[in-house]
Amino acid sequence: MLEVAVIEDAAAAEASLDPVRARLLAELSEPASATMLAARLGLPRQKVNYHLRALERHGLIELVEERRKGNMTERVMRATAASYVISPLALAAVQPDPDRSPDALSARWLLAVAARLVREVGELIGGAAQARRRLATLTIDGHVRFASAAQRAAFTEELAAAVGALVGKYHDESAPGGRDHRLIVAVHPSLDSRASAAPGGKET
Repeated sequence: MLEVAVIEDAAAAEASLDPVRARLLAELSEPASATMLAARLGLPRQKVNYHLRALERHGLIELVEERRKGNMTERVMRATAASYVISPLALAAVQPDPDRSPDALSARWLLAVAARLVREVGELIGGAAQARRRLATLTIDGHVRFASAAQRAAFTEELAAAVGALVGKYHDESAPGGRDHRLIVAVHPSLDSRASAAPGGKET
């Protein structure tokens, strides 16, 4: 089972968003049969089987084993991943385009860049899995508390300067055999800061 799987197909995304199927995916973090799931969810086994077939058809669950019970065969299923992320590719015609209106201070542009990140990394993971190779990435997830808006602005300037200096030091446009890498640095209020950013609240 994968830790995270990226859903790129629109039909698979639709299947995963159905409330019953989403619950089944959560339950199938551990292998279970339709009979077991029906008892847990309080649903008819036939209805559970219907939803399981849809999930299996889109590769969201997989067969673990088959058990003979009298004259019947019980299929034990498991989710193909512990969690799922829906790629913007699933909404290809309306996916955000970060090249449309670049604005380093726009939250919506940040969202468009994040959507591109999900799409591109999802594709890279798929390619790396097929090639049976490890995908080289780096993620830094931190927390910083600013005393004031002025401190936040100063931090932003210093961060941009530091990143620019590193890029200038290591970027080699003419390197033979070199490979481009995308660099994304984002700063945004954490969710526990929503109260201070709410209308009428005092933002720091």
